[in-house]
Amino acid sequence: MTSRSDRSQTWADQVLADTFRSDWGRLVSVLVSRSRRLDLAEDALSEAFARAASRWAVDGVPANPSGWLYVTAHRHILGRLRAEEVAGRKVPLLVVNPMTDPHENAGDDLADGLGADIGDDRLQLILLCCHPALPRESRPALALRLVMGTSTDQIARLFLVPTPTMAARITRAKKKIVAAGIPLGAPVEHELRSRLDEVCRTVYLAFTAGYTPGAGPDLLQADLAGDAVRLAALLHDLVPDAPPVRALLALLLLQHSRRDARVSGGKLVTLDEQDRDSWHRDEIAAGLGLVVGLEPDHGYAEELRLQALIAAEHARTSTAKATDWARIAAYYADLEELTGSAVVRLNRAVAVAEADGPAAGLELLAGLEEELHGNHRVAAVRADLARRAGNAELAETAYREAIELCENDVERVHLRDRLDSLTSTDR
Repeated sequence: MTSRSDRSQTWADQVLADTFRSDWGRLVSVLVSRSRRLDLAEDALSEAFARAASRWAVDGVPANPSGWLYVTAHRHILGRLRAEEVAGRKVPLLVVNPMTDPHENAGDDLADGLGADIGDDRLQLILLCCHPALPRESRPALALRLVMGTSTDQIARLFLVPTPTMAARITRAKKKIVAAGIPLGAPVEHELRSRLDEVCRTVYLAFTAGYTPGAGPDLLQADLAGDAVRLAALLHDLVPDAPPVRALLALLLLQHSRRDARVSGGKLVTLDEQDRDSWHRDEIAAGLGLVVGLEPDHGYAEELRLQALIAAEHARTSTAKATDWARIAAYYADLEELTGSAVVRLNRAVAVAEADGPAAGLELLAGLEEELHGNHRVAAVRADLARRAGNAELAETAYREAIELCENDVERVHLRDRLDSLTSTDR
């Protein structure tokens, strides 16, 4: 029998996890905005979450969990600032507003406590993370960490670098912001437009982090991806006439609309087997509406437009068989020419196989193992196409390779099921 204390701990852990997913970025951005101390805000919020983990199960979950976390983190920052004053140290401040004192109204913040409206400055925080003074490779990683609360391990997997390398990259970027006094403020239109490609790239990477399976039991993190969709919508509200922003929001809405159909009973469901009745039709309608009128562009805006057009082709058909794979393959060819991406060629191979047969798709896979070293999806696609082409020996070899390389539990089970089905058929 489960004890009351166990139930309290379970409930507290669930609320804390939900609050982390929904409010981490909002809390970090407001703490930075009000304290002017990026170097303290994230550590203070981490400390607040640690305290909540030990106290909420005993004291009870507060009525406003995010308010409790904000107050606790704010107290921690104030303590650090006062300690610095006593020690006579002067640390470079992150300038938000020269008229704002980090100690001003601190008592009001704490008095208002759990009922306080703590606001939302996440878009400003993204702009800060995308500042041109920061190294280009650090910008999206820093935004994912600060705005989305994505773990350093997951960011490292997303960018295919070791975790210590990514941790060092993020730390250096934060120190650069503090040392240079880079401002956090309202997204002035000309400033936003000058960083638009980087902001869009950052939001899209945040979205793909939710659909990039890592080691473990989770195939996707739809809530993480949902945060990115909301940020894209906020960005579109600010600059609705910007083509890359329009294409970005269309792409994210169309891809995210399929989230409930991607997994069933803990098992991966491929696109052609998904229950399309469970796709979110309101999001599809909004995404298709945004795709209309997207004109050919250049650079990253054109990458997003082509991806949105591909997503639209999938979304507008009522059955998998009705999909216009020839058109999708043509879009992928244009996208590969624009980007030179091996991942795009892998996706193009799938589309070409649907349009022209599995043999044609297999030809496009040649050499991808070298370009995507260690990526199990190359072997997985080869296995599926070889199976369809009637080459059971190649299919079995490729399935075994994909299983060995795959780190995600759900994907690995799917691949084993495919292999078992193949070998049982051959008996």
